[in-house]
Amino acid sequence: MASSRDRQRKLARAKVDRQLVRRAAAARRRRQIQAGVGAAIVLALVVAGSAWALGAFDSDPKQNTAAEDVCLWTPQDATANTNLRDVGTPATTGLPTEGTRTMTVVTNQGAPITAELDLASAPCAAASIAYLASKSFYDNTKCHEITTEGAVRCGDPSGTGLGGPTYSLYDENVPNPAPSASPAPGAPATYPKGTVAMVSTPPGVTGSQFLIFFKDSTPADPKYSIVGRVTGGLATVEKIGALPTVDNGAGAKVKPKDDDVVVQSLTVTEPASAEVTPTPASSASGSPAASPSAG
Repeated sequence: MASSRDRQRKLARAKVDRQLVRRAAAARRRRQIQAGVGAAIVLALVVAGSAWALGAFDSDPKQNTAAEDVCLWTPQDATANTNLRDVGTPATTGLPTEGTRTMTVVTNQGAPITAELDLASAPCAAASIAYLASKSFYDNTKCHEITTEGAVRCGDPSGTGLGGPTYSLYDENVPNPAPSASPAPGAPATYPKGTVAMVSTPPGVTGSQFLIFFKDSTPADPKYSIVGRVTGGLATVEKIGALPTVDNGAGAKVKPKDDDVVVQSLTVTEPASAEVTPTPASSASGSPAASPSAG
């Protein structure tokens, strides 16, 4: 009997030993797993810290694909004003805001009129004119008014002074009023001869109509956005400005009397950036190199 009990005790002790061995092994595995996870976390933190230090998490504005609007176009109701012509709407983004564009106006009154549109001072007006020109909006329309302020008014397909596209834009480059109603002699004009400006109808709402001034003008309350200046064909503008006028039906003698002034075509070139004149190269003696002779 004693030998049987001894054998049972040995078996029970062996079972307990095996359990202790299994528990110890399980504990070692847990410690190894925890140590591995901890090391991985530490490594990840080190990598993230290094990346942060090198600027990997800095926002890059070049990655922002949402382009900002340059111009906003306000819809106009063509059912309320039947003088409006729908040719769509210009883009609002990606519009040039530097350099110039050349506008060429061919009329039935003489040499073509060319003007330089200022993209920095009036980018939206210039963009609108260019867009409408690409749609032949101005072609075969009349300059319906020779204003009392000394400008030829064009750009309304209806010829009524109420027409334009089915959108409008805000004024951009309106001069400040003169210090007094009677500016001092020799003071620069608000709208010098050759100025190209947009008509606001009503003030603050600009459409397609524009003015080309054939003489200096300084109104007491300037309301026209300056978009450019004439660079060629000013004699044609002066010729139109000298035409006799009659009542336009609204009590103002501003309508050309005998001859219709027709814009046969109006085109606008692609933007041109201002060219930088290169500095002359120096000769070996240190003096500027001689320029090549003309001709």
